[in-house]
Amino acid sequence: MGDMWTLILRTLFIYFFVLIIMRIMGKREIGQLSVFDFVVSIMMADFAVLSVDDLHMPLIHGLIPIIMFAITQVLLAYISLKSPRVRRWIDGSPTTLIKDGKILEKEMREQRYTIDDLMMQLREKNVLNVADVEFAVLETSGQLTVFQKEKVKHVKDLFPGFSDERKPSLPTPLIIDSKVQEDALHQIGQNRFWLKNQIQQYGYKDLKEIFFASIDDHGRLYIDVRKDNGP
Repeated sequence: MGDMWTLILRTLFIYFFVLIIMRIMGKREIGQLSVFDFVVSIMMADFAVLSVDDLHMPLIHGLIPIIMFAITQVLLAYISLKSPRVRRWIDGSPTTLIKDGKILEKEMREQRYTIDDLMMQLREKNVLNVADVEFAVLETSGQLTVFQKEKVKHVKDLFPGFSDERKPSLPTPLIIDSKVQEDALHQIGQNRFWLKNQIQQYGYKDLKEIFFASIDDHGRLYIDVRKDNGP
């Protein structure tokens, strides 16, 4: 029974202790945590659990690491305010993934960011077409900030069946990382020959020159050209 009360009291103490420490470290939403903040939070949680789980361990042995993490975090936060170089080293820098409707492949690779990741985040921002994006910036927290173009230029419909009155739907990817999506072509009733012909109208000779291409429900073709000779 004594161990039970010890466990209860230690749990309550650790809970309020960690709560106070987190308040001292500053308020940030979970989605805004940098990688460094996230790692510190996990390590603090591990020591807090260890302090509660091992009743034979002196409580101070679990509190000291948490206090040290908090002090280190506060000091680094203060230094980061004074030094942009330290701030970039700790938190990293935002990375532009789309500029003027064009996907920046080099930056995508450096961040190990796939087309699927990018399209998912754009959909979460209610953006259906990459061509409608002026800038898309990957923040240090991992969130994508999207700036849409004020005026989206409409091109001539490729298919007579498409109409501006149609309810918008997601663009269909036709080429992903220079690989033709045969199922997508079949879905819109076209083939590789048609796709190659469309690409050639934009001045490109080979489908392998295209990094990403999609078509929306108005028949607008979006093309992003491969910048290098990567796979």
